Amino acid sequence: MSFESSVSFESTVAALLPQVVEISRQAGDAIMDIYQQEDLGVSYKQDESPLTLADMASHRCIESGLQQLQPEYPVLSEESGKISWQVRQQWQTYWLVDPLDGTKEFVKRNGEFTVNIALIHQGKPVMGVVYAPVLDELYYGVEGLGAFFVAADKPAEKLELDLEFEPECWRIVGSRSHGASRLETFAECLPEYRNVPMGSSLKLCMVAANRSDLYVRFGPTSEWDTAAAQAVVEQAGGAVLNDQLEPLAYNHKESLLNPEFVVCQKKNAIWTDTFAKLVEPVVG
Repeated sequence: MSFESSVSFESTVAALLPQVVEISRQAGDAIMDIYQQEDLGVSYKQDESPLTLADMASHRCIESGLQQLQPEYPVLSEESGKISWQVRQQWQTYWLVDPLDGTKEFVKRNGEFTVNIALIHQGKPVMGVVYAPVLDELYYGVEGLGAFFVAADKPAEKLELDLEFEPECWRIVGSRSHGASRLETFAECLPEYRNVPMGSSLKLCMVAANRSDLYVRFGPTSEWDTAAAQAVVEQAGGAVLNDQLEPLAYNHKESLLNPEFVVCQKKNAIWTDTFAKLVEPVVG
């Protein structure tokens, strides 16, 4: 891609942002309509992960909104029908969506779940919108614009996220739903640390917002779990690194499973060797 076409593409992406934010909020409203009901309509997929009425309501809202907004870009959602690798490998630019990230947290009604919408271009997330409907908090990152946070109590203001921090006591954000003994082993390589539990893609956003220094994921995730928040982290100046300590990439293989990864403000020799020794190869 030439410099001129790159600039033009960045402008196109930036122009889409306000509508994508609005779609994420509409999806959040659809989720909240069901969250306030007694029956969440919980069922289970083949992998035993939960599925609720809210997952599907959000999926329909987002898919319809994105197809109207930019019909040239296909939509890959966690709740889409299976799209073959033969089809996907032809895609240069597409939407990658998790309509309700943190369904287990949704079922627990602890508020730690999000709507994730990412735009992937040539394997990289160039736009990411993460909306937490219960908290009414919005994170977004766009290549060429930066990363921003919009709080519930200041909806007209946006706080730019810009990481420049060297920790003394490392704050490690961990999953509420996936405990891992390897995380404890990893933490022992740090001179001093404390754990910060959190659900869904909010774990990545906490690093982007300098509320945490590291999020280490030992265990399975899918590409739609990470893409939107990765755009936020990267545009804030942080990194989402795979098991080879390279940026996490998308749509490069048939499987939609991610390798194990670490989210950081920046790579640091204090923990890189330990992380490399602890990661396990992805299965699937």
